[in-house]
Amino acid sequence: MTLIGDGLDAAVQKAFTRPAPKTAGPQMRYLVKQLGGTKAVAQMLRISQRTVERYVKDQIKKPRPDLAARLEREVRTRWQPRIRARAKEKASSTGGIVIDTRARMGYTAPIGSTDQDRIRHLTVALPPTYAARLFEAHEAGATDQQLQEIAAEALREVYFQDGGRRAGSLEEVRFTDIEHLEFDL
Repeated sequence: MTLIGDGLDAAVQKAFTRPAPKTAGPQMRYLVKQLGGTKAVAQMLRISQRTVERYVKDQIKKPRPDLAARLEREVRTRWQPRIRARAKEKASSTGGIVIDTRARMGYTAPIGSTDQDRIRHLTVALPPTYAARLFEAHEAGATDQQLQEIAAEALREVYFQDGGRRAGSLEEVRFTDIEHLEFDL
């Protein structure tokens, strides 16, 4: 489970104008339309082409739990691609992204100041440059640790250093334990 990656996906999904299909038949029909045939859907979901055809015709209505999860995930990742792209573009160019997190954060600071990590609840608007970096890294397949480093760097600059007005000697901020993390566009 990637906490930050899932949070970014959830933030983009809030921009959708219509809900994604909820039941197996419409989900399967949507995937067949998107991928151009039942064979491609069958290969992607690791089931037989005949099974896909039966879902499309509503001869089977209730998938196994593992297939239902794969089906839901594949539909969600392909749903409304233009709206998804527009939301990412807006966040990356003008709007930025809001991070709401309750996490244990530590930082590296010079000798004489406390660097003990503690739980903080922060809601911070990050500038578009960090939104762009987060989305680009997520699309490139970055690990959750790499996404955490980008988010921590953004929090260091925006929250802890207040854009260079304070804590100038702060070297690094890091997440050590995340209880809650949510993004909003």
